[in-house]
Amino acid sequence: MSQHLFTVAGVEVDTRHHIGGARVASAETFTDVSPIDGGVLGEISRGTPAEAGAAVAAAKDAFPGWAATPRAERARLLRAIADGIDRRAEELAVVETADNGALLRSHRRGVMPRVAHNFRFFADRLLALDHEDFTTRGHTNHVTWDPAGPCVLITPWNAPLMLATWKVAPALAAGNTVVLKPAEWTPLTASLLADIAAEAGLPAGVLNVVQGYGSEIGDALTAHPDVRRISFTGSVPTARHIAASAAAHLTPLSLELGGKSPLLVFADADLDLAADLAVEQYDNAGQVCLAATRLLVEESVAEEFTRRFLARASRLRQGDPRDEATDIGPTIHPRQLERVDGFVRRALADGARALIGGHRRGDRYYAPTLLTDVRQDSEIVQEEVFGPVLTLQTFGDEDEAVRLANDTAYGLAATVATGDPDRAERVTARLVAGTVWVNCFFVRDLRAPFGGSRRSGIGREGGTWSFDFYCDLKNTVTAPREGQDHG
Repeated sequence: MSQHLFTVAGVEVDTRHHIGGARVASAETFTDVSPIDGGVLGEISRGTPAEAGAAVAAAKDAFPGWAATPRAERARLLRAIADGIDRRAEELAVVETADNGALLRSHRRGVMPRVAHNFRFFADRLLALDHEDFTTRGHTNHVTWDPAGPCVLITPWNAPLMLATWKVAPALAAGNTVVLKPAEWTPLTASLLADIAAEAGLPAGVLNVVQGYGSEIGDALTAHPDVRRISFTGSVPTARHIAASAAAHLTPLSLELGGKSPLLVFADADLDLAADLAVEQYDNAGQVCLAATRLLVEESVAEEFTRRFLARASRLRQGDPRDEATDIGPTIHPRQLERVDGFVRRALADGARALIGGHRRGDRYYAPTLLTDVRQDSEIVQEEVFGPVLTLQTFGDEDEAVRLANDTAYGLAATVATGDPDRAERVTARLVAGTVWVNCFFVRDLRAPFGGSRRSGIGREGGTWSFDFYCDLKNTVTAPREGQDHG
């Protein structure tokens, strides 16, 4: 076997970059380790500015041909990629679980079908993309979505393939070429996606994958003068650096930067449903940007809600994510585990009280944690932990609930549990959030806009909003032909 081919969970993965339709190795590698057991999954080509530049050059070279490809052919190829994902769904699921530690059952039943759907949805949306012509004093206005050019897409480790294809699919559908840079902790399914796209017949250079550390190749990608769009999902500090890098060429950005979302539980709520929604926030070991980590509960029902929550949380099983019975898997990396533990230790030292958890379980897991007696201005309430750590606060009335919910620098999502439709309407209208769920959580539709307010990001993607970002919108105004009424 080649030194660049590794078998992961029985699946062969090429750990080189994919540039211009060919596999390209770097002189150096970095080690990809599984969060499940610390085992080495592969030695990954460690990109340099040279490989990053080559990938952008390949995308630039491929752009004119791909941009000129008729919509129907682009849509056909996107559907062919979706078919390839379906055929290899089990392989993708087991590799993703080995690489990022999320539940195998979730990858099989929910994530991989969604990955394929990302391509089919934007293929369909491309063919339906249209704006009705309108007239101005007899002149015809015709709106088009023109391909923008090479796009750099930088994706996170918590949902690697799903979030990569959420960006790749609309960028390709729009007629752009792509350089995909996956997170260094979870590079493997991006490499498999490159294989699937090539097998589907996507032309060389249309999708390129470059692996490596952001600190080493990030600027070579985001400051490149030939890059026309940058989409990033990750942390606020990294986003600030990317924005500064992109500023030299005024490259448009789409940024999704996490959150500190609230779950508001009113006294008129179904408390069993509210407790279920709260426990659901431990999904993926709390490594979910949309997670409602701040439980805000009306004082009159706080004791009963807490009792029901603790009863449910005590039944969660934490362990090997490949086991069907497991509810919570490991934390992605020892560095992230230390970060989560640091947040909790500082909160406890500051007077918080752990109703459950508050500690590590070995060197790979963090116990599901609920902290109470926390101050609104404390770090644990204000900053994103990205682990299985929730806080519990109470409120006296609707105004206080909204004030507490909005009192962070973030605004990605919010969840409201109430039995009163009028209250739901009043409260959701006042919440600062890109997405609000009422008596439900994580119901996502690609037709809806997605993004955050405040420090949670810039822009919206999904549906036509994705094409608005990945395209240059053009309005062509045509004078009436001779003899027509000029109005």
